[in-house]
Amino acid sequence: MKLETDVLIIGSGIAGLYAALKVADNLKVIIVTKKDKAESNTNLAQGGIASVLGQNDSFDKHISDTLIAGAGLCKREPVEILVKEGPERIHDLINLGTRFTLKNGQLDLAREGGHSVHRIVHAADLTGHEVERALLESVNSKENITILEDHCAIDLITEHNVYQLKEAVINNRHCWGAYVLDVRDNTVQTVTAKATILATGGLGQVYLNTTNPLIATGDGFAMAYRAGAKLGNMEFIQFHPTAFYSGSINSGASHPSFLISEAVRGFGGILRTKDHNEFMSKYDSRKELAPRDIVARAIDNELKKRGDDYVYLDVTHKPAQEIKEHFPHIYERCLESGIDITKEFIPVVPAAHYACGGVVVDTVGHSSLEGLYACGEVSMTGIHGANRLASNSLLEALVFAYRAALEINRKVTTSKFDIPQIPTWDESGTLSADEKVMISHSFREVKQVMWDYVGIVRSNLRLERAFNRIHNLYLEIEDMYKKTKVFEEILELRNLITCSHAIIKSAMMRKESRGLHYTLDYLKTDESQEPHDTIIQNRIP
Repeated sequence: MKLETDVLIIGSGIAGLYAALKVADNLKVIIVTKKDKAESNTNLAQGGIASVLGQNDSFDKHISDTLIAGAGLCKREPVEILVKEGPERIHDLINLGTRFTLKNGQLDLAREGGHSVHRIVHAADLTGHEVERALLESVNSKENITILEDHCAIDLITEHNVYQLKEAVINNRHCWGAYVLDVRDNTVQTVTAKATILATGGLGQVYLNTTNPLIATGDGFAMAYRAGAKLGNMEFIQFHPTAFYSGSINSGASHPSFLISEAVRGFGGILRTKDHNEFMSKYDSRKELAPRDIVARAIDNELKKRGDDYVYLDVTHKPAQEIKEHFPHIYERCLESGIDITKEFIPVVPAAHYACGGVVVDTVGHSSLEGLYACGEVSMTGIHGANRLASNSLLEALVFAYRAALEINRKVTTSKFDIPQIPTWDESGTLSADEKVMISHSFREVKQVMWDYVGIVRSNLRLERAFNRIHNLYLEIEDMYKKTKVFEEILELRNLITCSHAIIKSAMMRKESRGLHYTLDYLKTDESQEPHDTIIQNRIP
């Protein structure tokens, strides 16, 4: 089956939905989403969106906080774009019906780690859910937008899919859409488009412990890499310091860990060891308000030093009513697990949370492949550097989805497109999958290897071991992939392995500790060399 559209958007989080809204007045849009259209990292985002909205704030302060958190790798131009265009995007969300929390008739601005002032606009402690709701209502009202739920993108369509164009130079290639699997009946559709936007979110499921939903298998990163697009700074994986510890978090189960928002520490939460002693003062003068990489390493060190499974986050010194008002969702979720956070400490551990690197894009979201754009977590705009400042992620998704949409509108309405004849998906000679036990075992192996060797603290030896194990898995799965008809699990596993390879390869290239990449072989940032990005590209897609 073949579908044609002006714009193909892969992913239905904040970036994909917002971009769709901004192009749908003039262009036909197809949104492909793996599960339900509301299932995304956006939907799980608790804390909020950082933007200069308060009287005591300024663009310079937000820019400075972002640059400091990024450990010398942020690019100033996109950071300035993010900060200066952010307030307008927030007001746009409000106009679309997003109900942010108010205090005395004004936006209730919270503060989180790394921020010098209160600037986090939020909807209680379920900001992402509320933003997603408002965007979906607006998207559903647009006749030009078609949403394909339960559809899994397999690969991007470029010259390497067209026999007579296979030899096209890698740096002069085009993206003309994607092959997409309809999971409901296991048929493959060819979707051609004049512009394609990757808005696929994160890759947290690469790791054993993650706050990301089950769909966060790095599909956009992997598809872009296989198609020959440039990826950058894939080694910088942000581990959220405080995921709820349920006692089974290290069991190997794939279900995401419940996130205890950054805002809880901004509210005054204190981290304590199991014997109730606070410890952050030993690691940073900002204590619990230090950037996430510092807090995560501190917790990791305390756990390893003491042999404990978790630490505590304590808000019992705060008024009970305030806790319930600020964090109603967290309060209820913890209560379901038998913990009243107004009276008891919250057990927490770090968990993989956010990828600061991704598909390299310019200031309008365009990648190194003509016609391919990326926005949201899957992209590398240069804003996050070596460590993302809390609550800059949803703002980045909004600002650069908007800029990408404007560019796509301009290009598609003014340019002539000559898309070649794209072959339909060929599965002749393949077999039905009957060895799914191998898939489930490989899933567990990838997650364990990445958690053990490519986690919060790394070393050359650990990375080498991880590289060898992931390479063996890659060979096994590619062999199976070529022999069997595609199905959802093998696509996700293939993408997890590709992402793992990209993370390890990038980590091996960085010969220093910087931001989220902390290695025992290079304990300091190398001040003698210019800050640099690690760029990788698959030269033979």
